[in-house]
Amino acid sequence: MSVPRKVYEFLKAASVAHARWDYEVSLSIIRNRKKLLILLLMLTPILAGSLLEAASLLGGKEAYAPAYYSTMIFVVSMAIGLAAGLITGCIGAGGGFIITPALMAAGVKGILAVGTDLFHIFAKAIMGTAVHKKLGNVSTKLAVAFLVGSAGGTFIGGALNKGLYNKDPLLSEAFISAVYAILLGFLGFYALIDFLRSRKAPGGGGDAHGGGPSGTPSVALKLQSMNLPPMIQFDEDFVPGGKRISGVVVALGGVVVGILAAIMGVGGGFVTFPMFVYIFGVSSMTTVGTDILQIIFTAGLAAIGQYAIYGYVFYTLAMGMLIGSLFGIQVGALTTKVVKGIHIRGFYAVSIIAGFVNRAATLPKKLTELEVFNIPKPVYSAIETFGNIVFWIVVAAFGIWIFSKFFSNIGSLREEE
Repeated sequence: MSVPRKVYEFLKAASVAHARWDYEVSLSIIRNRKKLLILLLMLTPILAGSLLEAASLLGGKEAYAPAYYSTMIFVVSMAIGLAAGLITGCIGAGGGFIITPALMAAGVKGILAVGTDLFHIFAKAIMGTAVHKKLGNVSTKLAVAFLVGSAGGTFIGGALNKGLYNKDPLLSEAFISAVYAILLGFLGFYALIDFLRSRKAPGGGGDAHGGGPSGTPSVALKLQSMNLPPMIQFDEDFVPGGKRISGVVVALGGVVVGILAAIMGVGGGFVTFPMFVYIFGVSSMTTVGTDILQIIFTAGLAAIGQYAIYGYVFYTLAMGMLIGSLFGIQVGALTTKVVKGIHIRGFYAVSIIAGFVNRAATLPKKLTELEVFNIPKPVYSAIETFGNIVFWIVVAAFGIWIFSKFFSNIGSLREEE
């Protein structure tokens, strides 16, 4: 298997793991009346039409567009959360990747989109996993070493984003768009190749979910053989005598996750699972619990410590996305019972590629404004418009398709329930 292919499998597993976490957290919130009541109380000032945009909370709203509250902005945020939830629930992967690009496509500054997405993830994590049963599977030593690294990583990633924004807001926009274009382009085109191959293969068209490796990967065996103190013992309940790995290696992995979380606004959970399983050789059971714990702290540190206190969080958007995603995930998950797996794989590839097209299409304008290139305004404006149209058409088509399948099969879905 080639190196790019291995990277794709790693990122696909990451996307699936994050979607699984998102679904379980959403269920935890929806099935708990107290949490729903708390959420309703949090939404009351927004739904009442507050014009202050939570200015009395951490940070503020001055100078960061859109820096005001309006009903339309809240509706758009709910729509974005709904779309991400539908993708997460139905496809089982990829929904979290489109939130920041979607916010930017809706006109939100990149740094504000990242901070708002992180705050939305943090709020969801706190509400959904504070008493999660799977926290009992946490390896405390692994968690502490990892969180030490991820805390440092959030400061590095946050400082990079803020530094670029303070130097030139256009530079920040171009950087975030480029990061997403590279990631989504890589994931999307590999997913498309997989989809086309699966259509030709006999009996093809399985689901969109990925699996983990069997046994301990060779990379993990090499890392576990390193004797670099402090050594951490884990998986004692699954392997006689347990396994051992250097705390330094785990902390360095945390640094990487923290940087990605703070730069992209994805909470870090999407990389933690495959990193623990594929690179550190940790069992899936231990990984799930540790991943849930680290998302709370990593997303919280990045959202509050690096963005909210500097005014880079738009609270009404965050709450709108939370509401939309909770509903979307449930509808998407139910719809998987009545749609073919091959169609799910196809929409996964198309939705990720649409995000890539959208972010890549903004780069000619931003690079021209930064005086890197000299592209005529009509040309870069046309490219950017094309990218926006493609993105929103794909998102709208996917949403219409899911809801049509859901409502046309609602009778059979009720019987199954």
